[in-house]
Amino acid sequence: MSAPAAPDLFRAVLHADVLAEAGRYAGHALLLCGPARVGKHDLALQIAALENCLQPQPGGFPCGQCASCRAVPLGAHPDLLSVAPRTVTSTGKAARRKIIPVGAIVESRDEGRDYEQHVYQFLELRPTYRRRVVLIEGAEYLNEQAANALLKLVEEPPHRALFLFTAEDVGLVMPTIQSRCARLDVRPLPDERLLAFLTSSPGSDLLALAAGRIGVLKEAEKVGAALEDARLLTEALRGGLLPALEAAEVLEKRFDGEWHPQALRFVWRSETPTVRAAADSALERLLGALEVYASPSLTFQVFALDLRAAFGEG
Repeated sequence: MSAPAAPDLFRAVLHADVLAEAGRYAGHALLLCGPARVGKHDLALQIAALENCLQPQPGGFPCGQCASCRAVPLGAHPDLLSVAPRTVTSTGKAARRKIIPVGAIVESRDEGRDYEQHVYQFLELRPTYRRRVVLIEGAEYLNEQAANALLKLVEEPPHRALFLFTAEDVGLVMPTIQSRCARLDVRPLPDERLLAFLTSSPGSDLLALAAGRIGVLKEAEKVGAALEDARLLTEALRGGLLPALEAAEVLEKRFDGEWHPQALRFVWRSETPTVRAAADSALERLLGALEVYASPSLTFQVFALDLRAAFGEG
């Protein structure tokens, strides 16, 4: 009987050079740095899989087929703990800003139960396979208490545990964390490499917006919709005040805080520097207002007026 197909995570190792470099590292802390959606998360999971793979492949790659490898992308591996910034507060509301609190690292009376298991608790047990791996997704979001609580563990990890940190802006990662890690840069990939991985060809605008980031293309449907919304709004700005307000109302109902800002800036890329700067300032004001829970309807109306002024239509 043939082996089952490998999970998507292992069908292509796009950052094979970085994975190979990680495989040669004999330490206990790696910091993966690169832009959002460039592939840091998948690469971290591949490194975690390699540490416990039962049948490592030539060249230092995880097999993707053994019981250990197959558990990694399912979030069911007994030796892998992922810690990400909390997205809701203890009262159930959306968090205003991303943060990894000290309660994610060690039990704390001052923190709500945002995490089912903290890092100290996870590392108390010996590995089921070979090595326990802790993945901190977004090292720049560790607050000072959390970062300080990690230091002793990173310096002397129990049972040879491996710490994997990811970061978009390494300058925001606390120096005490940086100094204890080997840094690996995860860079955008050439278009031809991305196209070889995909099962269908994306549009030229989608490929251009991705700019070598595989994670953008994995969200092709959402990104494509955001691009269309951005084009419609930009066209409406020049059609008069009423069409602009109507387009802003439509955008409010569909707005995705990650993709629409990128799509709008992409659509505006051919405008003059003066227009782009004014439009970007209007977008920043919109995002700031939404962050403090201002009235969305009024906020998007003001956004439309600001954009008309930026485009010289006010």
